[in-house]
Amino acid sequence: MKVRIGIGSLPTEPASAGHLGFDELVDALEERDIDSLWLPDLVSTDAVDALVGLAYAAGRTRKLKIGTGVLVLPGRNPVLVASQLASLAALAPKRILPAFGVRPARGRERQLYPVPDGARAAVFEESLVVVRKLLDEPRVTHHGTYFHFDDASIGPRAPGRLDLWLGGRAPVGLDRIGRLADGWLGSFVTPDEAAACRKQIEQAAAAAGREIEDDHYGTNIAVVPPEATEAQVAAALAGSLDRRPDLDPELLVVRGWEQARQRVRQYVDGGLTKFVVRPATPIASWRGFLDQFVQELQVLEN
Repeated sequence: MKVRIGIGSLPTEPASAGHLGFDELVDALEERDIDSLWLPDLVSTDAVDALVGLAYAAGRTRKLKIGTGVLVLPGRNPVLVASQLASLAALAPKRILPAFGVRPARGRERQLYPVPDGARAAVFEESLVVVRKLLDEPRVTHHGTYFHFDDASIGPRAPGRLDLWLGGRAPVGLDRIGRLADGWLGSFVTPDEAAACRKQIEQAAAAAGREIEDDHYGTNIAVVPPEATEAQVAAALAGSLDRRPDLDPELLVVRGWEQARQRVRQYVDGGLTKFVVRPATPIASWRGFLDQFVQELQVLEN
């Protein structure tokens, strides 16, 4: 199985500076032969829109793979999402990596993705079915609970099949991955938890008469760079505790590159091969972070 390690969205220059710096970041990733860039779906921030950034980065590069980490699907029109993904995959074959989630990373943004009360999970599943059908079939008629259309088609179409990955770690979400998705991109999970998640996904897939490829399991890793201050480390640990109050944050936040290498190896032992590395604290220079990443982690790819 091929181990691949990509980069999560890194902070560039603020918009107020008159230059986002996203173009330079994309160029730097391509020049360093970094596997992939993963863009978060954060609407009410200075971050570049995930789908717009994906299209821009794909058009600017020839090798870099670009993914969404993760794109909120409920609240979006799944036909339009399928059309956008199909066009992107046709323009940048084998380089588009869509991963979807149920809820925004920030709870206050949920109102920006409107769905009927109490129906977010159900809308997510039906949306995923619609996207999958449109990507796979030349013409689709669908009459479900939330979406209705006749004889719809999208294009252009890319060669091969576009895999759809999902995030999440709740049992119901892992079961959904086994039934409907092509891969898993976790976050805030320990290596032991990740191995258990993979096992549950495999069991759900087998029960549905499906099989997920061995190298379609991955997770995010938050790394505290060596130059981080004690105050920044404390803030990173507190942020992890907000997301996983049931766990000691030291189990999730990785301190330094040596520990990052150890953590990757632990995940690999548990059956994961795809990783998205993000800084857990503010960084003085994203170029410096990338150089450290290349020297310390890229050597683990095979």
